Amino acid sequence: MIPATLAQGLRPVRTELANGVVILAQESGTVPAVTITATFFAGSAQDPVALPGVAYLTRRVIDRGAANRSAVQIADALDDRGVALRVTASRDTFSVACDCLSEDLDDLLGLVADVIREPLFPQVELDKRRIEAMTSVRQDDDNPAVRSIDALVATLYGPTHPYGRPFKGTLASLQSIGRDPLVEFHRQHLQPSSLRLAIVGDVDPAAAVEAGSRYFESWRGTSVEQDVLAAPPAARQRTIMRQVMPGKSQSDIGYGFTAVRRLDPRYYAYWMMNNILGQFGLGGRLADNIRERQGMAYYAYSTLEARVSEGPLIVRAGVDPNNVERTLDAIDKEVSDLSRTGPTLAEFEDTRQSLIGSIPRMLETNDGICEFLLGAEQFGLGLDHDRRLPGLLRAVTLAAVHEAAAEILDPSRASIVVAGPAE
Repeated sequence: MIPATLAQGLRPVRTELANGVVILAQESGTVPAVTITATFFAGSAQDPVALPGVAYLTRRVIDRGAANRSAVQIADALDDRGVALRVTASRDTFSVACDCLSEDLDDLLGLVADVIREPLFPQVELDKRRIEAMTSVRQDDDNPAVRSIDALVATLYGPTHPYGRPFKGTLASLQSIGRDPLVEFHRQHLQPSSLRLAIVGDVDPAAAVEAGSRYFESWRGTSVEQDVLAAPPAARQRTIMRQVMPGKSQSDIGYGFTAVRRLDPRYYAYWMMNNILGQFGLGGRLADNIRERQGMAYYAYSTLEARVSEGPLIVRAGVDPNNVERTLDAIDKEVSDLSRTGPTLAEFEDTRQSLIGSIPRMLETNDGICEFLLGAEQFGLGLDHDRRLPGLLRAVTLAAVHEAAAEILDPSRASIVVAGPAE
């Protein structure tokens, strides 16, 4: 339920400090708490070419000691207030976030500032977290769902594109990453000019901005150059890769294409097209065919990722190994049909209303509001993006959605990975 303070849409306060830090503050009366999210617009896409996994390992070590607090002191300060620090990284972003009581906002902002401004990356902590990271990579290597998508992404983007390199790195790269690459990643990319600080919750926006300024305006870092990512190579033919995993009882299918950048004017048509293909209801056309009518899949759906460079559109399905070929035939049919004839008028209208209706649900929590505001900031969509978004979706035509499907959904150019037991 949207609180009364947000009934007419978000009204965030945006302040840019002299050092480039941008503070976004939004009052929300959902609960007597505040969410702090400090996001840098840099991620694994900025990993050194020869050392994939630097951003991922930085994420695992950054909160393990700072110039003004040891790892134990950081942990004790969080435990005393019943707060957990969430450190995440993606291809394009790196974030440190937490939820706290309104009365603890000042203390937690100080802690977050210590963690991201002057991390020490102690060698003993790096050694511990390296073992954990390598364990995670081994676990992924034993998971058919992860194996299929990782191999698919590598196929879609190729080894030279930043999105094509292993997000978590490899066992070899993680073993060879020392402290210096983490320090250098922080120096080059986790700097004030690339920081966007969102503070959302039971707090006056002016007070939130004042508190954020107190902890971040004195930060003097290096300037950050925003990387311009090249378009990935265009697929010219259909490729199918088999990842044989003896002993597994399920096969997982990744079937995909590279789509459009988030700032491409066609993005909203692509968003609607993907919703029709594999999201609407219980999984769009894909789930209706593969799960409901044929009963072949444990799951079947599609995703479209909004990224700085061309994001992937990926169809995912988990099936009995005996049903792999039938499932691929069914995916080919739904992809081909949507490309050839486009959506029906009913599908188009239902999808548009569903997406418009989902906007308030994106803003039901402080964390959701932070994510929405930071996404709008990242792509320069404006402080009123939540209020303009319904109009942007209403402006999309049936023909535009059909055109989006025709542009990308071509089974003869699909990249496919099947991970599971030998057939």
